[in-house]
Amino acid sequence: MNLYRLLKIFGKIRSRRVKLLAVFLMHIMHKRILGIYIDPVLGCNYRCRMCYFSDENKRKELHGTIKDEDLSLIAGALFHRALKLQIGCGAEPTLNDNLPRLINLGRKYGIPYISLTTNGRLVNREYLEHMIESGLDEITVSAHGITKETYENLMTKGDYGHFMRLMNDFIAIKEKHPSFTVRLNYTMNEDNIEELGLFGNILGNIPIDVLQLRPIQKIGESEYRNFNLEKIERMYDSIIVPLVSYCSKRGIVCMVPEKNNFTILERQDNANGIFEQLTYCYISPKICWREDFDYKNESYESYCKRHNVGKYIMKEFFSINTKGNKYKDKTIKMNYKIK
Repeated sequence: MNLYRLLKIFGKIRSRRVKLLAVFLMHIMHKRILGIYIDPVLGCNYRCRMCYFSDENKRKELHGTIKDEDLSLIAGALFHRALKLQIGCGAEPTLNDNLPRLINLGRKYGIPYISLTTNGRLVNREYLEHMIESGLDEITVSAHGITKETYENLMTKGDYGHFMRLMNDFIAIKEKHPSFTVRLNYTMNEDNIEELGLFGNILGNIPIDVLQLRPIQKIGESEYRNFNLEKIERMYDSIIVPLVSYCSKRGIVCMVPEKNNFTILERQDNANGIFEQLTYCYISPKICWREDFDYKNESYESYCKRHNVGKYIMKEFFSINTKGNKYKDKTIKMNYKIK
């Protein structure tokens, strides 16, 4: 399944009614509708300066691992309705020794696309081979710098040498598994934007399939305090535009916000909030999907029946025009374009 092609097609649909109708039809036809985002363990071996794991007080709140027996129950309750399984969202999943079992559960329930997001510190070629054999479709490696100085400055406890060895491991991995997807997530700030101009020189021989450029956002307390995006916007035409062009020539999918979206953060209106509410499922040692969802005793279907979700979708469908101009301050998002 080409997930990025599907995202690009869905992004081109302008009518919120059409999108909501599609969600309704998938719901009543018992099709896969969920994007499941799971943190099997709440912990991290890095202390990246832009991340809340650099805050001592926040780290005290983040702990725990999903037990194997609970994982089986969660999979039985939700995985059969998942379109994608994203392992690793707000923590480092490779600290969990049992990831192959989680991937196997995803395959058992027929999830079409399984992705792992990691800082890569515990990943090597042998590890990757094991994960791919278990059924992993994609690995996303997070990086906040391309040079050693910037990488290790922003990714405290990070090892640039290991990062580059992992990048080079992807050459052999892609030769053996050409359909496996390698993705790099790069969080941009005023201290690392300029070295994106070195991307081709340093990583030009690495078979990266997807590059996401994410402007820094405040998602909690962190050591790094500079959230100003003005420099990134100023350098958009001289740094980002040429990089997007380079990616296009290399066949790399580049996900990056449009220039005007750096200074105008998108407010999430009710219509977009509905889509997220209906399709987004977050799981961690602290929560499974919804606060009132009992994965030990009910399924996705029984929960939706209990809450009359089908009727709720249709109610929103007929009232979407009158509610479209009202906004929630639930989250801050960028309009990413897939290029």
